Amino acid sequence: MKVCIAEKPSVAREIAAIIGAKERHDGYMQGNGYQVTWTVGHLCTLKEPHDYSAGLKSWGLSTLPILPQKFGIKLIKDAGMRKQFKVIEKLVKGATEVINCGDAGQEGELIQRWVLHKAECKAPIKRLWISSLTREAIIEGFQNLKDGKDFDLLYAAGSARAIGDWILGINATRLYTLKYGGGKGVLSIGRVQTPTLSLIVDRFEEIQNFRPEPYWELKTKYREVLFSAAKGRFLQKEKAESALEAIKQGPFQITDFEKKEGKEHPPRLFDLTALQVECNKKFGFSADQTLKLVQSLYEKKFVTYPRVDTSFLPNDIYPKVPGILGSMKAYAQLTAPLMGKKIRKSKKVFDDKKVTDHHAIIPTNVTAVGMNQQEAMVYQIIALRFISVFYPDCIVSKTNVKGMAEKVEFKASGKQILSPGWREVYAQSNQHVEEEDGKKGPEENQLMPAFTVGESGPHQPQLQQKETKPPKLYTEATLLRAMETAGKLIEDHKGEKEAEEGSDDIDVEELRAAMKENGIGRPSTRAAIIETLFRRKYIQKQRKNLVPTTTGVQLIHTIQNELLKSVELTGQWEYKLRQIEKGNYPTTTFLDEMRHLINGIVHEVKHDHRGPIEMAAEVVKQKGKSSTSKPATNSKTDGVAGIPCPKCKQGQLMKGNTAFGCSNVRNKTCDFVLPFQFLGKKITEKQWLNLLEKGNTGLIKGFEKEGKKVNGHITFGEHFRLAFELKVEKPLACPRCGGEVIQGKEAHGCSNFRQGCTLRIPMKTYGKTITKAQLKALVEKGKTPVIKGFKSPKGQVFNAFLSLNEDGSLKFNPAD
Repeated sequence: MKVCIAEKPSVAREIAAIIGAKERHDGYMQGNGYQVTWTVGHLCTLKEPHDYSAGLKSWGLSTLPILPQKFGIKLIKDAGMRKQFKVIEKLVKGATEVINCGDAGQEGELIQRWVLHKAECKAPIKRLWISSLTREAIIEGFQNLKDGKDFDLLYAAGSARAIGDWILGINATRLYTLKYGGGKGVLSIGRVQTPTLSLIVDRFEEIQNFRPEPYWELKTKYREVLFSAAKGRFLQKEKAESALEAIKQGPFQITDFEKKEGKEHPPRLFDLTALQVECNKKFGFSADQTLKLVQSLYEKKFVTYPRVDTSFLPNDIYPKVPGILGSMKAYAQLTAPLMGKKIRKSKKVFDDKKVTDHHAIIPTNVTAVGMNQQEAMVYQIIALRFISVFYPDCIVSKTNVKGMAEKVEFKASGKQILSPGWREVYAQSNQHVEEEDGKKGPEENQLMPAFTVGESGPHQPQLQQKETKPPKLYTEATLLRAMETAGKLIEDHKGEKEAEEGSDDIDVEELRAAMKENGIGRPSTRAAIIETLFRRKYIQKQRKNLVPTTTGVQLIHTIQNELLKSVELTGQWEYKLRQIEKGNYPTTTFLDEMRHLINGIVHEVKHDHRGPIEMAAEVVKQKGKSSTSKPATNSKTDGVAGIPCPKCKQGQLMKGNTAFGCSNVRNKTCDFVLPFQFLGKKITEKQWLNLLEKGNTGLIKGFEKEGKKVNGHITFGEHFRLAFELKVEKPLACPRCGGEVIQGKEAHGCSNFRQGCTLRIPMKTYGKTITKAQLKALVEKGKTPVIKGFKSPKGQVFNAFLSLNEDGSLKFNPAD
């Protein structure tokens, strides 16, 4: 009997139905020579310290470092999981062949291998390796099963990652908690978590310590085109004014004029990080939220495997492209120009050398219907990107002009779209495309007349005073990019010098791809790392921005060993793990390095004489007990007074007659205040506490703005100024294509109706008006609650709940 082991019951049912295992049993299905069972996530885990020695259940500095000679695994303490493991163990013992049908990635391989190891599997192992869960993909996968030994290196890398994280996480967390926690809670340290926190703290402090400096830019307008001095910035006002007076004396002359056509390639297909970045920018989705949504789309067979770090497709996907485009019914108007002729094949899309285990995230050939609102939004992002890569390049006209006035050189540039090409996909769908190759201002995109070298005439000189600006706080989008490229934010730090010299031909995507080898974390784990920082109260959100808490800042300051918090060095560890996966680096060497590192850290911290750090409020579990650590506040109060100032980090908040303010207001070194009233609304102390602890007061009703009562949130803006966020209802997303649900005269439809989307929900049907709440439920959940009192054409009254047919029309479902 062949035993198939999937990673979850839903996938097991799909596989069983396809291979003919239709007979249901407790914990598995059987038929046609197969038994199909499943794990439930992580059935097994690495043993804990007390599993090696009972004395290690108690935390003590004298027991550190904890370094088992040989690491073992154990079952998770869960009755349901143990029962399922017994089923797997029994089936495996009687198997002639085991087929590993786990998630096709490093973590999936590790989960299955641990289970098979614990079950003492002796049977030969095959591997089902597929990139989507469609019927065609599963059938093709079973026709081309791989030898399980082909994935030994993948397992070795996953095992080294897990053990390395255990060595560092277990020892460093106990070490720093015992030394600096002050008995108030756990200070969690992690191989990827701590360098990520360090990125956020360093950026925050760089901004806090930033002092703006003035500078001047010399410009002149000639024939309605704004030219900038080639010299760049003037740091001294006197020199800038002197140059301004000099160029007023004579005419402006054109010294060089160049106009050439160029091509802009479509944006690359999505890997997981790029998709998370895009969804954070466009919709404000967290990395974790996007991962869950795209995972759901994958399990519904609408998109391919999502936990990938490549933006390329293998050449064997090319023949399948017409079928995929043809299945995208809601995008028929966009796909129509591509059908019936040869599909474009670009090396920037199809490249076998850039694809390893999986390819970029793309739609499958299963028509996507029945999605909830957020799934539809993510699907549309993926669908439009996929369609766009088969459209022609965008043709642009690039113009560069140089001129001179009184020996001062000037330059100007402009760009004009001659043929939109792939941009038409986004234009028709009312989508904005982010420019990847820098943040261009209006001067770089101004329309240019034809100039003649040698022509001259009057001009209008001007001097613009500006000041240097600090870098921006991280958002989840920019933090993900920083993790991907080991802290080097390519799009933000290409360099002012390069920008001034017009180096806009740098391929950002190629730079990013080259640096992925040294990124920290894996695409599938980065979202969880960010969520852990929130859960540990090391960071909080201020609008979209990520800022550290007092605990987060002090923890990074306390860690003296740069290896623990260096993003680049952690990126090197990540590189070594990738080399293990390729067979180019010994696992034993990597783990020996981790042991050597933790020995040094333990010795260093044990001999440190600094005291405990302040702890943010959180419920933590230590040694099996739950304990609550107090906020970093005055011990005599649970209110705002006594809390450390979030802006200067030096003073404490005090209660005055009209506001809470920083104690350093007196010496004028800090101006942070929280007024008792804001926009005509009295703010409670609890609401201010929410702002201080979570970066958001929560929804407050009854603000006065422009003579109207409005609802919204108070958050922190730049430099901890109070900012008001108006509560705005997000438009409903079309469950068919992700467009916006819009209201017509008699029905609601989709903004993509011109592109072929046929969603239509009448405002009134069979004598009942569809309410806003019912419309929302229908669009977001796929069905309404039971609606009573429909009346048929014959006058018969009936009750039903509404759902949508595949074509977007209403479906009536009689109530039981």
